Amino acid sequence: MTILIIRVFAAAALVACIPLSNAHADVTLVEATPTSSTAPEAVGALVVSGGFARAMLPGAKVAGGYLTIVNQGPTADRLISVSSPAAGRVELHEMAMEGEVMRMRALEEGLAIAAGETIALAPGGEHLMFFDVAEPFEEGASIAVTLTFEQAGPVEAALAVLSSGATHAEQK
Repeated sequence: MTILIIRVFAAAALVACIPLSNAHADVTLVEATPTSSTAPEAVGALVVSGGFARAMLPGAKVAGGYLTIVNQGPTADRLISVSSPAAGRVELHEMAMEGEVMRMRALEEGLAIAAGETIALAPGGEHLMFFDVAEPFEEGASIAVTLTFEQAGPVEAALAVLSSGATHAEQK
C-alpha cells in the first residue's frame, strides 16, 4: 500500500511539471522568455523575471514554478534555496530523459548561473517544486517566493498564477 501511495505522489509531481499543451512539440523552452504581470526583481548582478506558476488542479498538493534568471555580472553565482509562505517547502528540481523515461530529481547542490548566462526554469526542465501547498494556487493570484543565492543573497519575487496548462509558448 505504501509503495502505491508513493507512486501516486510521484506521478502527481511529474504531471505538475511537464508541459501540458503538446509534450512532444519541438520547442526550445530556454530561448523563450515568459511574461507575466510580475515585475523583474534584482539583487546584485542577478535579475529575476517572468515568474509564473500553474493553477493547481483539484486535490493536488504539489505545484511547479518557473522563472528566468539573468546573471549580468562578471562572476558566477548559485541559486541555493527557495522558500515560500504558500508551501511547506520548495525545492529546485530538474527533469531529464533517461532512455525513454522522464525522471525528476531535486538539485541538492542548487543551480549554478555562470557570468553572463541566462537560466530559464521552464516546464519539462529545471523548475521550482512546491510541496505541502495549503491553499491551491488559483489563476489570477500571485505566489511570493524568496530565492537565496550563494553570492548575491536573498531576493523576493512573485510568480503570477496562470492557467493549469500554461507554458512559455501560450503566454502573451
